[in-house]
Amino acid sequence: MALKLISPPASEPITLVEAKAHLRVTDSDNDTLITALIKAARANAEGFMGRALVDQTWELYLDSFPTYSVNVNSYCNVTSTAPGALAIEVPLPPLIQVTQIAYDDANGDEQIIASGSYYVDNVSEPGWVVPSGISQWPTPINAINSVRVRFRAGYLTNDSPADTFVPEDIKAAIKLILGSLYEHRETQVVGLIANELPLGVEQLLRRYRVLLGMA
Repeated sequence: MALKLISPPASEPITLVEAKAHLRVTDSDNDTLITALIKAARANAEGFMGRALVDQTWELYLDSFPTYSVNVNSYCNVTSTAPGALAIEVPLPPLIQVTQIAYDDANGDEQIIASGSYYVDNVSEPGWVVPSGISQWPTPINAINSVRVRFRAGYLTNDSPADTFVPEDIKAAIKLILGSLYEHRETQVVGLIANELPLGVEQLLRRYRVLLGMA
């Protein structure tokens, strides 16, 4: 499994004004730096939680579709014939929408699966995609990354901007990370996740942490 970012968030969970207020910065000399650090802090929080915060598009790469013979228990040799064994787990919740499922057929040509041929569970975290009815997925060519699931993820409602719907405790954690990055900006590289989270951040974010393969 591999993930590729297709479209990054159009906005951030906290604004430059909010960030400067938290940092007690009143001038505009470091606005460019602070803007970059906001992105780094958000990415840091997302990486720890394993979720997306503001509407963004990703592509999930798989070498094949799940089949009925999938091993549903990594600790013992158990297989399942239930439709759930065909489910594709979609990372980075909350899942907004699966926009496309594509695969390379036996000839290596890309085929797009009709949206009516699968169901999407965007309530569970992580989300899931299963073929409709009891049908199995088509058989792709035996090759790396022969299956591709494109999806949108992040907190989003129809009546408010995506960035304003991010939980406040997550925003508070991002501000703490931002403060640490800003204070130690001479010893940290923007965009890299530090080995240790600032004091209090893990406590704020832990309940939002997502463990894949647990459903």
